[in-house]
Amino acid sequence: MSATPSRAQAPALAGAPISWGVCEVPGWGTMLPPERVFGEMAQLGLQATELGPVDDYLALDAEAIRDALEPHGLRLVGGFVPLVLHGPDITEALEQARRIGGVMAAAGADTFVLAIIADADWSAPPALNAEDWVRIGRHVDEVAAAVAELGLTLAVHPHQGTLIEEASDVQRLLETSTAGWCLDPGHLVIGGFDPVDFVRLHGDRIVHVHLKDVDRAIVTRLRAGELSLMEAVQAGLFRPLGRGDGRIAEVLELLREQGYGRWMVLEQDTAITGQEPPVGSGPINSVRESLAFLDTTAPEREEVRR
Repeated sequence: MSATPSRAQAPALAGAPISWGVCEVPGWGTMLPPERVFGEMAQLGLQATELGPVDDYLALDAEAIRDALEPHGLRLVGGFVPLVLHGPDITEALEQARRIGGVMAAAGADTFVLAIIADADWSAPPALNAEDWVRIGRHVDEVAAAVAELGLTLAVHPHQGTLIEEASDVQRLLETSTAGWCLDPGHLVIGGFDPVDFVRLHGDRIVHVHLKDVDRAIVTRLRAGELSLMEAVQAGLFRPLGRGDGRIAEVLELLREQGYGRWMVLEQDTAITGQEPPVGSGPINSVRESLAFLDTTAPEREEVRR
């Protein structure tokens, strides 16, 4: 395996269990078994992945994670970790960050992807005032420092249904925290922030990338309250790369110009609510289509297929 990607080299590509319907959000749908998900990643030539739901998918144990990934030739990039950070006391959140981050680091990860949630049930984000934003920014930086001690880079993830959802939320946290960011074109579009503008304005803050395309027509219905996130996903909210409105080709070109060299994670949120699709069909087809798009758009990337 190669060393952690840096801005001195081309970005490396990884997969994510969410592209196979494996999600942290309660009640999301059927989660395909790890053996199938990681096996299909390997079949597509991927050799790295994010973790998937903490504690709910793979045991939070470094040896168990390695045992699940290594038979498929996969290494661990990092994981998506939801934390509650808007209250005055984040002792519990810091303990969670150190516990989860410690296991991920021991399993070979280098990135801690942070989502800031209202509570463990992913309740609607509360209204926040200026003092709240200053406190959240300080808390994010504290978590970043805690996971840095473990050898992990923190990446704040804007995400629908979290406290960092709207473009204004993104801007406030950019101002109140010095932490790095996960660029997710799909969720930025949902929140009303042009992903191309984000790269142009804040490229120096990007330390991780989730490659996700999105259908703007369905975004409009989601933002109007016509659809829940689950309903929107089922309606085709997230599209194979290049088939949506996330301006993926332009984003990739700007990242290339800026010398981005860390991970790019192919992450197309999928929900499986009916019968489990036969092996070799279902989510793998969309991932295969996205990989084909990347092969023509960013052929010089380090594919982590070595």
